[in-house]
Amino acid sequence: MTTLAPPSASVRNTGPRRLFTGPPQEPGWARPAFWAVLLLATALYAWNLSSVTGNSFYNAAVYSGTRSWKAFFFGALDAGSFITVDKPPFALWVMGLSARAFGYGTWQLMLPMVAVGVGSVALLYRMVKRDFGVVAATIAAPALTLTPISVAINRDTNPDPILVFLMLLGAAALMKAVRTGRLMPLVWSGVAIGFAFNTKMMQAYVVLPAFFLVYLWAADASLGRRIRNLAVGTVALVVSSAWWMAVVDLIPASARPYIGGSTDNTVWDLVIGYNGFGRVFGASSSVGSQGNGASFGGEAGLYRMFNEIMGGQISWLIPFAVVALTGGLVLRGRAPRTDVKRAALVLWGGWFVLHYLTFALAEGTFHPYYVTAMAPGVAALAGIGAVMLYRAFVEGSAAKWGWVLPAAVAASAVWAVVLLERVSGSGTLYTVAEVVAGAASAVAVLGLLAGRFLKRRRLIGVAALLAVVALLAGPAAYSASAATTASTNGTNPTAGPNTGGGMGGMGGGGGMGGGERPSGNAPSGNAPSSGGQTSTGQSSSDQTSSDQSSSGGRTGGAGQAGGGTQVSSEMITYLKKNQDGATWLVAVATDQTVSSIILESGEPVISMGGWSGTDEAMTLAKLKSLVKAGKLHYIVISDSGQGSGSSGSGSGSSEISAWVKANGTAVSDYSGLYRLDASDVG
Repeated sequence: MTTLAPPSASVRNTGPRRLFTGPPQEPGWARPAFWAVLLLATALYAWNLSSVTGNSFYNAAVYSGTRSWKAFFFGALDAGSFITVDKPPFALWVMGLSARAFGYGTWQLMLPMVAVGVGSVALLYRMVKRDFGVVAATIAAPALTLTPISVAINRDTNPDPILVFLMLLGAAALMKAVRTGRLMPLVWSGVAIGFAFNTKMMQAYVVLPAFFLVYLWAADASLGRRIRNLAVGTVALVVSSAWWMAVVDLIPASARPYIGGSTDNTVWDLVIGYNGFGRVFGASSSVGSQGNGASFGGEAGLYRMFNEIMGGQISWLIPFAVVALTGGLVLRGRAPRTDVKRAALVLWGGWFVLHYLTFALAEGTFHPYYVTAMAPGVAALAGIGAVMLYRAFVEGSAAKWGWVLPAAVAASAVWAVVLLERVSGSGTLYTVAEVVAGAASAVAVLGLLAGRFLKRRRLIGVAALLAVVALLAGPAAYSASAATTASTNGTNPTAGPNTGGGMGGMGGGGGMGGGERPSGNAPSGNAPSSGGQTSTGQSSSDQTSSDQSSSGGRTGGAGQAGGGTQVSSEMITYLKKNQDGATWLVAVATDQTVSSIILESGEPVISMGGWSGTDEAMTLAKLKSLVKAGKLHYIVISDSGQGSGSSGSGSGSSEISAWVKANGTAVSDYSGLYRLDASDVG
């Protein structure tokens, strides 16, 4: 009788089963731990999606894109394509395709955001694992998952989750190019960053100095070949970045929407101004920004990431990351030029440092959620550093490395306790996190030192694991708050309790205004709320409540048109009833009001002055042309002629206001609302 030998480990781990058990060379716990982290990320980002409001500005643009392919391509705020949002449209395209496929609603818009958020965690895990092993990857992945600001932004419709995912794709392709010396991975890296540029413009380029340095120094190819490949990769980057901008700017202005946020109706101006150097140097700032951006993220300076607004969002592991980067570079200092581990350290270190300096020193408009782009660098360094410093602690000399890992853990633990002490009294969750961070880290540091002195490697391992738990306790508390809070601030999302100091609400509980799913013509589904912030930093519902006495019109929840004039739900009903075939329901001062009306009415609405009311989108000649063609019948201006934003072409334009008052017919039931017909145009 022939006896069959048991299958080998490699055979047992082939096929679908390997997806859950991992390759035979990995520890048995590694793949289940990986899936557990992805499950945790999915739960945090997708929990109770019906409570998510999102950013009404982008929600309205996505909805408009489901009504018109022209609006879809240009990223127009309204389906009539009068003006675009102030960002390129790639993120809108992703959400728009989901909405076109499944219908417009909350989960349809959030589905791609949750997917790319979880995808970023998986991609970071894969990259760190490739160069530093499963232990480092298993620390880095939950560190990214539990970064509080990342949880908040992955539960929102701002474009940042897509930006981060594309940047990670670019980094993965770059490291493949470094390892192989081949051209095509470098080309794909450039393409990924180009798509990231078409998501949030120049923010995608923050990592480029690190990318260029890593490839030029460490790629496995001759110097001439490296330079040639970088040149070709740069061409791919430029083409993939500039194609949409070039197409739009080549189209006559009369045949496309006005480019929101620009000063001359070109995408190029938007790139280098409002969304470029203006963010860094403060030459251009959006509504709500005061001084150097202190109204949202605190005063510019190297300490910004640690202040009361930003500290709880991103800074938990920064002390450890700094020690890890320094120690890792010292440990790999004499490695060959093509050493992949050192190249990866430079990549992640450059990612972290470049973002830190850019965000900390930016004097233009700065929102806390921008720093989610820095999170992969911090998380990767935490995982990499934990492994490298652990090995140095166990195997290195006591004089050089016996203190580094315990010191890194202690420094981060002390900072975690400081952060949690800032919000003491905010709830049991934070009290428990403070106890865990303080007590567990103290035991961990003592365990590391005792294990080193007694030469007990198992004790060192247990202490190191306890240190990981201790350092992630604070971020976990903030992240749980962001995931379970009933309503988050879609305009300026943050995690954790309110620490004050910023406009727009600092905390996961910052409510959004009212507003309803577009009725009538809107697709079915539970749409994100149309509430959003006004120029004063209040939510639209708060603004409506506080300004009802000065509006002179009927009250409602749609938003404020500027200068104390309310566009109420009753007014919207009146406008729809008397639209008389016009393309646009009404023209108002700013994007904030327009997005609310679009989401409530389901109809195109004109924003005459863009986000702040200062865009030159509407001129008197253009207004007369629209009225004469029967494309617009109603316009809202304030009694004083002042709009939300006193300059530019919004309802604050004295020329437009004077002409409308002289030629239009005031609708007596609604203060500030005027009817215009072709016969009114001379």
